[in-house]
Amino acid sequence: AQGAALLAETKHGRIRGFDVDGIKCFRGVPYGADTGGKNRFMPPQKVANWSGVRDARDWGHVAPQRISPDPSAYTKYVGWNNYRGGMSEDCLVVNVWTPAVRDNGKRAVLFIIHGGGYTSGSGNLEALEGQHLAKMANMVVVTVNHRLGALGYMDLSGFCAEGLASSGNVGMMDLVLALQWVRDNIAEFGGNPGSVAITGQSGGGGKCSNLMAIPSAVGLFHRVAIQSGSSLKTGRHEAAQKAAEGLWTKLGVAKGDIGKLRAVPFKDIVDNQTNAGPVLDGIVVTRDPFDPDGPAMSANVPMIIGTCLEDSAFTVPGNAKEDAELRNWVQSQLRQANAEQQTDAVLALYRKLHPNKNAFLLRAIMATDRGGRRSAVTQAERKVAQGAASVYMYRWDWPAFGEGAHWGAVHGTDVSPAFANPTTAMTGNSEGGKRVARQLGSAFAAFAKTGNPNNPNIPTWSPYDPKRRAVMIFGGNTQQVNDPDRELRELWNKLAPARPA
Repeated sequence: AQGAALLAETKHGRIRGFDVDGIKCFRGVPYGADTGGKNRFMPPQKVANWSGVRDARDWGHVAPQRISPDPSAYTKYVGWNNYRGGMSEDCLVVNVWTPAVRDNGKRAVLFIIHGGGYTSGSGNLEALEGQHLAKMANMVVVTVNHRLGALGYMDLSGFCAEGLASSGNVGMMDLVLALQWVRDNIAEFGGNPGSVAITGQSGGGGKCSNLMAIPSAVGLFHRVAIQSGSSLKTGRHEAAQKAAEGLWTKLGVAKGDIGKLRAVPFKDIVDNQTNAGPVLDGIVVTRDPFDPDGPAMSANVPMIIGTCLEDSAFTVPGNAKEDAELRNWVQSQLRQANAEQQTDAVLALYRKLHPNKNAFLLRAIMATDRGGRRSAVTQAERKVAQGAASVYMYRWDWPAFGEGAHWGAVHGTDVSPAFANPTTAMTGNSEGGKRVARQLGSAFAAFAKTGNPNNPNIPTWSPYDPKRRAVMIFGGNTQQVNDPDRELRELWNKLAPARPA
């Protein structure tokens, strides 16, 4: 009976998983064919059927990406090893955690899209493992690997005529195919294909934003949670094709020689690529995700949108700890003729509202307020304006623990807690850390199941609207606050109008 419980039948063949803490886990399950060789830069192909039982106990390959020769102490500290499972263009795989198989459980499904921008990351990260949430909330968790960087987003549409009109979006097409795999297979794993929530942090949030505006993804998911990754606009052909030409030059490939480009080792491509991302091609991506408004095709999909208090601390130089440096930086952000006087006003207001923060953390909050948090608020406002589904906003204030404590509540500190990983290096093993992780995890679980994050572990969380602006603050005293730091939001809107997204 135990052996049977660790076998599952997918549409392409049988697989064998293993048990972890009472949860059935299946790793490296292919949802698409190898993307190397003739399939490089092409839309994803369905995986071929196999006979016998395929082993699904080891991690599948991660997408080709640049390997850092000296990972930061932070990366080592939180266990964000992007590379376990090995690296290959044969990387279209999902990982599944479930309480049971073949039990007609009809459980809600949380489909996690990893961060790392569009050039790095993987669904094999320790921070994303799904056994904790699956056990706590009796649900199914899926993580996914998909093409990244130039291999997933090189826009060749202006140079080659070999079916490459949407080469700049094949990484997004991978995600659509993975969601189709969930639709077609998740019932075998005790999941409900009619109750799928997608979530992503940072670049994963950007991918979620874009999926909401991709026609081929309509109906494949029913709720969306975005963590520090609100994207309003997508890329354009001109910039993407310029980047493609620059890469070809570095690789010594003549423009349009797709055969030679397909023969270049993937390491050479990822080592020479620049930033990447989807492009408005009119075929796969037919509009910007949230500009000038929310996409009508996903108007009925409820959302959670969140940021971290010091989200942008990674961008602040480590030596930016002096008040004089902070003052010079603030003044550089203001382009008014009276910038010096305005600098005084900005500093006074931030010190009033965040009296216990040093210069480094104040700068991180400021950069977040006028950057990622502004995009999150704009996305929420445009979602609310549709009048079709609720959006819930949160801010994560619990600071990183141990070696990462000097960053405060930095980008990524809310990732593991969202998936109910209770004693992570990010939150610490204190009772407070466990509690706040449980609060966010239970909210994500409730939202994945119902579209409403309210549950007995948190105070009442009201939907966001432009008048009340209710935000749940997760921290030492988790509570809902209406329009937190309103003065700061209004100040930046006045002094530094939003830049194009």
